[in-house]
Amino acid sequence: MLMPKRTKHRKQMRGRMKGKAYRGSEIHFGEYGLQALEPAWISARQIEASRRAMVRAMKRRGKVWIRIFPDKPITKRAAESRMGKGKGDVEYWAAVVKPGRIMFEIGGDINESIALEALRLASFKLPIKTKVVRREEVGDSA
Repeated sequence: MLMPKRTKHRKQMRGRMKGKAYRGSEIHFGEYGLQALEPAWISARQIEASRRAMVRAMKRRGKVWIRIFPDKPITKRAAESRMGKGKGDVEYWAAVVKPGRIMFEIGGDINESIALEALRLASFKLPIKTKVVRREEVGDSA
């Protein structure tokens, strides 16, 4: 699963997810992308499940780019522990995703219908509403 090799600080504050994503909101690598429509924390497990669903649907044709990385440590207190005694241990790593962010891209030697189906299957693994977009819809950057 994805996680940083090392970080400056072991634990982080929760922060806020207000506003839209202006960075990472255009397709740069592939022809089709999966765009987030809601803000959320996407865990490393959810990213890996989406990646596996896409690769299986594509039957090892084409190429997949993962445009988000889980670099935020999410902590959790132990079950049935009393209040106080500091912050809990790191439970998992998550990527902060804002609306408009392109999370996955598909390109290369692949049929359009297969690519759209692969992105649709990947979206089922995510806890947010998403939209499948083409390169020309988002704005041609190349």
